[in-house]
Order: sequence, then structure tokens, then C-alpha cells
Amino acid sequence: MPTLASTLTDPRPAVRLRAVMAAGTTPTVDELDVLVAQCAVEPDLQVREMLTWALVRLPAAVVVSRLLQELERPEAQARSQALHTLSKIRDGSVYPQVAERLSDLDPGVARTAWRAAVLLAPESERPELAKTLAVQLGHGDEETRLALSRAIAGLGSEVAGPVLAVAAEHRNAAVREHAAETARLLEDPDAGSALALARARREVALGRTRSAKG
Repeated sequence: MPTLASTLTDPRPAVRLRAVMAAGTTPTVDELDVLVAQCAVEPDLQVREMLTWALVRLPAAVVVSRLLQELERPEAQARSQALHTLSKIRDGSVYPQVAERLSDLDPGVARTAWRAAVLLAPESERPELAKTLAVQLGHGDEETRLALSRAIAGLGSEVAGPVLAVAAEHRNAAVREHAAETARLLEDPDAGSALALARARREVALGRTRSAKG
């Protein structure tokens, strides 16, 4: 009979998805290492989400300690998936390790760390987290800017408001603009969808322009 490890080498995402679903339906700690290892290499987003679900079904004590090891892996996907899964487990004791990844060199990992940190930060750490995140205002591409805005807004107006007020007076125009975008998102969570739509329209327009230029 095929093992979970052997089934996860199948090139068909649907087969891997069913295998992980079965593992999560009847969770056993014996499969922990196999599931975590697959997180680092799984190319399909839906399967990765199922991997997180299967891991969350296992005892948190053993899963959390195993995921913290992944945060030191050189592979960006391993770090990102570990952060994502930790955010689902909601064990606030790992916040210090998550906070260490807020400035990860890989933009995707950093974005995941921002989201995780907002969910895991103790109340006493949230003001400092807001300041740390605000340092990134005005940097990165549109996807990164929107992810940062959502993270800061996720801290709530009482925590995010003061740092955005300071950023609104920054000498750098890009920082002021990004702070204004985040403030709008803080007041109206649906504004994030509008910002994403505007970005998509700009990308389509650029694509058309490039095509026209041949």
C-alpha cells in the first residue's frame, strides 16, 4: 500500500490533495514530518492550504515546535508556509520568532510574516509592531504595498492611527502616499479591493502598451 510520502511524489495535484485530505481526516503525529517537508516543495496552492489544514489538526504542541525549525530553512517557501500555518494555530508564544521574519529578504516571506505577526502579537507588542511595519511604508511593488497596508490596518485604528499620522508628515512623498492609502483602508476595509482592482487595471494597461510596442 502506498505511503503518504510516496503518494505526495505523484505529479497530479488532485492525487496529492486527496492524500493530504486523508491525512488530516485521520491525523497522526507519525505523519508530521512528511506533511511539513511537503510544505517546502509543494507547487500547488490548494494542496498547500490543505497541508496547513492537516497540520492544524495535529496537537499544537508538537506542530509548533516543528514549524519553528522551518523558519530557519534557506528555502523561502518553507519559511512562508511555516509562518502561514503558525498564524492559523494562533499560539501567541511564538510571536518573537515570527517577528524576526518581518524583514525577511524574500518579499513573499516578509508579507506572510506581517500577516502572522498581526494575528499573534500580544497587546503589549502591538504598538511596537505598528512602528516596525510603518518603516516599510513607501517601499516595494504594488502587491507588497497593499499587503503592508492590510497588515497595518489589521492592528486597528487605536494602534495604527498614531504611526500613520507620523508617516503622513514624512519628507518622502512615497511614504506619505502609502500612509494615506493605508489610512483609507483603515477607515474602509473594502478599499483594499478597490486598490487591488486599480493595480490590476494599471498592469493590464501596461501590458497592452508593451504589446503595442512589440
